[in-house]
Amino acid sequence: MSDFEHSTRPPFDADARRAIAPVICYPNEGLPKPDLDLLRTARKSASKTGEVLVPARDARCFEVPAGHFFRITSVEGPQVGDLNLWNLNDLSERFYSGKTRALHGTHLTIGERMWSSFPHMRPMATIVEDTLGWYGIDAYGGSVHDVIGTRCDPYTGNLLSGSQYHHCCHSNLTRALADHLKIPLAEAEPAVHDVLNVFMCTGFTRDTGQYFMKASPVRPGDYLEFFAEIDLLGDLSACPGGDCSSEHSSDTAPCFPLLVEVFAPEAAVLSEWRSPAPNGYDRTHGR
Repeated sequence: MSDFEHSTRPPFDADARRAIAPVICYPNEGLPKPDLDLLRTARKSASKTGEVLVPARDARCFEVPAGHFFRITSVEGPQVGDLNLWNLNDLSERFYSGKTRALHGTHLTIGERMWSSFPHMRPMATIVEDTLGWYGIDAYGGSVHDVIGTRCDPYTGNLLSGSQYHHCCHSNLTRALADHLKIPLAEAEPAVHDVLNVFMCTGFTRDTGQYFMKASPVRPGDYLEFFAEIDLLGDLSACPGGDCSSEHSSDTAPCFPLLVEVFAPEAAVLSEWRSPAPNGYDRTHGR
């Protein structure tokens, strides 16, 4: 028997090892809980202060003051979007999809939060409404609003097929950020980061463990709404895959715009609310 054959043979206790029960890595019962009743009361008094229409196969930036709400809506047809968030006043504080996934799971819905990067690590935005919350987890293991996909990008496309495709979400987000901040593309691109895949329906295959997508259940009028916990700069791309039923980056998939609206509540309703402070870790790292 070769060393390779020996190394790939199951051990005598393989079944016992597989049968060990899993343990949740980050039990989240101790996380600070959003006061959804308060936020929904505040939302009732809110008035619209602005909107941005994100064109199909493109991206646009928007700003949301702390204590305001923003809503992403499907307006013409089934369409998914890739969302980046930064601290409006400090681009080094950005959405941390990996830690958000570790704290809440692979897909987000009402009451869950988008957390920021180290060393800040605090809530950036809280989901307060989700018209696709009914979807749950389907028979394939798919669900909506994932924090597992990174964003479609031209580098992977070039690696896999030698393409030079410029309207994937990474490039869309880069152009929009550069335009909004009036900075060069080369300066904007490093700030673009892994996303919340708004409305996208995804999961992992059980046989190969591969990331999959399927037709999004989103329809015109569906929306995902957030409460801004800090001053936010957002960047949303209307993915060139459309509803991602078959194509991830394409000039042929039907694509539609997405609408971002911002709402300001009456100040008195949130008079006791305070934006979360940066993480309390002392950053001495054992020194």
